[in-house]
Amino acid sequence: MPEEKKPKKPSRQQVYTLLVEIGRKKGDGLPDKATGAALVIYASGVDEAEAVRETVAILKQADTAPLDVSGYGSLAEREEEGHDISDEERALMGRALDENSVIVAQMTPFFDEA
Repeated sequence: MPEEKKPKKPSRQQVYTLLVEIGRKKGDGLPDKATGAALVIYASGVDEAEAVRETVAILKQADTAPLDVSGYGSLAEREEEGHDISDEERALMGRALDENSVIVAQMTPFFDEA
């Protein structure tokens, strides 16, 4: 008797927008005089907590020092709040969802003003 293929369950994954502040660490790839950086990240997860955990783990593997993570919600939550989301952002979010990945969309280094 041939085995029936079970229908694929719809993914519960969503993409979350995170802002991660990182400090300095040897080999982190930041500019020489930078004191740290802010990263805008799109990360997939079944909930925001999972997206944060995965992001922090990957950033640590990449020799960075994550200090703080702020969550801005899923795409649907951001749309409900009236956020203006560009086509480029949507494309990166779609890629994060398709690849079940963490994508750094923007990095802004911090420098001391002194």
